[in-house]
Amino acid sequence: MNKRKIFNDPVHGFITIPHELIFDIIEHPYFQRLRRIKQLGLSDYVYPGAIHTRFHHALGAFHLMRKALAILKIKGHKISEEEELSACIAVLLHDIGHGPFSHTLESSLIAGVHHEDLSKIYMQKLNQHFKGQLSMALDIFNGKYKKKFLHQLVSSQLDVDRLDYLTRDSFFTGVNEGAISYERIIEMMNVHKDELVVEQKGIYSIESFIIARRLMYWQVYLHKTVLCIEQMMVKAIERAKYLIGKGYNLEASPALSWFLQHKVTLKDFEKNEKALYHYSELDDVDIFSAFKFWKHGEDKVLSTLCEAILDRKLFKIEISNTAFSFNRIKQLNKMAMKKFKLTEEEISFLVFSDSTSNYAYNPSENRINILTNHGEIIDIAQASDQLNISVLSVPVTKYFVFYPKTLDKE
Repeated sequence: MNKRKIFNDPVHGFITIPHELIFDIIEHPYFQRLRRIKQLGLSDYVYPGAIHTRFHHALGAFHLMRKALAILKIKGHKISEEEELSACIAVLLHDIGHGPFSHTLESSLIAGVHHEDLSKIYMQKLNQHFKGQLSMALDIFNGKYKKKFLHQLVSSQLDVDRLDYLTRDSFFTGVNEGAISYERIIEMMNVHKDELVVEQKGIYSIESFIIARRLMYWQVYLHKTVLCIEQMMVKAIERAKYLIGKGYNLEASPALSWFLQHKVTLKDFEKNEKALYHYSELDDVDIFSAFKFWKHGEDKVLSTLCEAILDRKLFKIEISNTAFSFNRIKQLNKMAMKKFKLTEEEISFLVFSDSTSNYAYNPSENRINILTNHGEIIDIAQASDQLNISVLSVPVTKYFVFYPKTLDKE
């Protein structure tokens, strides 16, 4: 069987699979599940074209990793075939632990378990399945391999993951402000004292990259309507878990039912094969299928949320640069209790507040280093002469309150 396949990607063109192990990993059910998890969660409620999946993104990041490693080898850095294969596997599997709708349900369906931790666990399982052939990839993913720059290509403030998702998400949403010169950035990459750096002539492309990232976060990833629909989904799942805890019988797939009935921790995934099995069966389809059942259920709170999500009857959103007052939230709760004839506890699922923060560039993390023409290493925040990156490196926080639009008519 010919395992050296070619994928025709709408963003990068032809993506070649150069090794049988890569093909076998892609064919594994753990990886195929990513076809059923949308990259941008519920962003298609705002940008209809944003229906690309984690499968697409993983292949794109793998493709850019191959390009980056080829450039570094041309520039004289020794990278063995095994290191190249392992770095490609590490980035190919970096998102394999994502749950339904990507980040949306990460804090509610499986509270306190980060998708990166789950990616590590599934990579370990795949390593067992492939008889240790992923050991170096795991070390690179975990930052334990001797060549630090390989991990930085997988996970840093300028990794191939970000280069692909900004390019891909801009393409599928149609938000041109997110477009970046990813090919030029890769061409300008280099390694200095085992650190991934960008040559000085690439500095303007990095400035554009930082600006694009900021624009994409507030225009797409943290768009107010996206946040609203995501919070509605979170509340629906929380309500379903609450009802099941009270003895209600809610129809759902076996995988979703298992997680609604169990409080799962990271240790459960490490020790309990059932947790791993059910999670590997869980995707976007399970959630929407359940909502279609719950929409017609007896619980008014859950049915209201599910109908609103399925039919896009979104809640009202108020935004502020400061936290909403206790009196404002109390007023909305009182109005909702009267309108829907529900208790204060029930209304907490229909009236809720939240906040979100974002860095365009976080200087406390792995920095983006510029290699000057004189061989010096300078942080992009100091090297930039066009941007005030000290401003872009300060987190921006916004506060939200969500409630049914019918309250506006009261």
